Amino acid sequence: MERQVLRLRQAFRAGRPRPLRFRMQQLEALKKMVQEREKDILAAIAADLCKSEFNAYSQEVISVLGEIDLVLGNLAEWVTAKPVKKNLLTMMDEAYVQPEPLGVVLIIGAWNYPFLLTIQPLVGAIAAGNAVIIKPSELSENTAKILAKLLPQYLDQDLYAVINGGVEETTELLKQRFDHILYTGNTAVGKIVMQAAAKHLTPVTLELGGKSPCYIDKDCDLDIACRRITWGKFMNCGQTCIAPDYILCESALQDQIVQKIKETLKEFYGEDIKESSDYERIINVRHFQRIRRLLEGQKIAFGGEMDEATRYIAPTILTDVDPETKVMQEEIFGPILPIVPVKNVDEAIHFINEREKPLALYVFSHNNKLIKRMIDETSSGGVTGNDVIMHFVLNSLPFGGVGSSGMGAYHGKHTFDTFSHQRPCLLKSLKRESAHKLRYPPNSQSKVDWAKFFLLKQFNKGKVGLLLLTFLSVVTAVLVKKYQAVLRRKALLICLVVYRLHWPSEQ
Repeated sequence: MERQVLRLRQAFRAGRPRPLRFRMQQLEALKKMVQEREKDILAAIAADLCKSEFNAYSQEVISVLGEIDLVLGNLAEWVTAKPVKKNLLTMMDEAYVQPEPLGVVLIIGAWNYPFLLTIQPLVGAIAAGNAVIIKPSELSENTAKILAKLLPQYLDQDLYAVINGGVEETTELLKQRFDHILYTGNTAVGKIVMQAAAKHLTPVTLELGGKSPCYIDKDCDLDIACRRITWGKFMNCGQTCIAPDYILCESALQDQIVQKIKETLKEFYGEDIKESSDYERIINVRHFQRIRRLLEGQKIAFGGEMDEATRYIAPTILTDVDPETKVMQEEIFGPILPIVPVKNVDEAIHFINEREKPLALYVFSHNNKLIKRMIDETSSGGVTGNDVIMHFVLNSLPFGGVGSSGMGAYHGKHTFDTFSHQRPCLLKSLKRESAHKLRYPPNSQSKVDWAKFFLLKQFNKGKVGLLLLTFLSVVTAVLVKKYQAVLRRKALLICLVVYRLHWPSEQ
């Protein structure tokens, strides 16, 4: 692994990934890979998560293609240096911010959306001009194998490498020095990644998770709210980091919510959910058993059926859930939806703020003031009002956590920025040295006073323009006064000439 990292670093230092044209070529090649090998990619995802081709394409592939198209259409602008405002001391200088690549970066993907959560950050890392090592999750082994097979066929092998393996390989990989690490996964492993990165002072982006709450106000359309919650919670068999983890609502709403979710599940998946091609499976037996233990001692209002042989867990709704039970102590990451009764929105806000900051917050209400209040009085990685998950698909919004749900963000230009150093540049002339004597020793009160004027005075364009206009007016007035006699004589002479020219015509 050390040799692989060194090989990529040598290629990076040679400047190969820096030119805009090269970056665009690699992104086009990546797009070509997704389009030409779509069937292979979809088959790998299906083998890992029992996901239909339609679901795999709409939940993973289409987002990757959209991300590539966005970058290809905007990268020329993103890499361009951006001028910045200047003060009086630098008005004659050139000042700008130049994005530059970080170097060799590491992307550690996740198993729940194994293609999307690995390739989407790769797009931004390539766009920013970095060399990249990709470490897919070993739990989604079929997708990991197809990525290791396909990426070297389409991308430059000296700059982009795939390393597969389990805990041992990942541990060895984290001993290497990188210029940035982006990890998607759970909080426990996130701490390990951050600890390893700290040895080299390597910055990290951690996309973790947490228990994302969903508050349903009594003043809302319950049919629509439950429909959207059902979609987001049970998509990918509940294995989505920003799925609504639990519902907060007034006690009187519980039975209505259960009934409407039951009706929606039948609409989405049919009478026999287990036979639906749209309903996935738990990734492995270990996670299956973990989720099963979360149901111990709970009041199951709907669902609860399981089959370990096929890793099937039915959509399950729990009511009157005690906040102190195990299902409320860890991220569920499965098709279990607890409902926790609260008296009102004040208690809901207090409940959320007593716990770790979640990756997402969802609020359903006709009352926009209530939604804004929950945004103002809580903290989370992201928020969607009157829907779930959809803030993830808008790539103009940064996606990331806060506190224990993660740090840093990506998506769209935010990924480019994450993998770039915003380098401040100031270019000065070797002329006009007299203007710089102000900062040279020996110091004096006069110099301090001038420094206050140049550095502390704030000038906008309008004020500077007014100042110049005033200055020009004063200069004009002085010149007019100084040459007033000359101007009078010239004016008299002009009058005489005009008079003589008109004299013959008057005879």
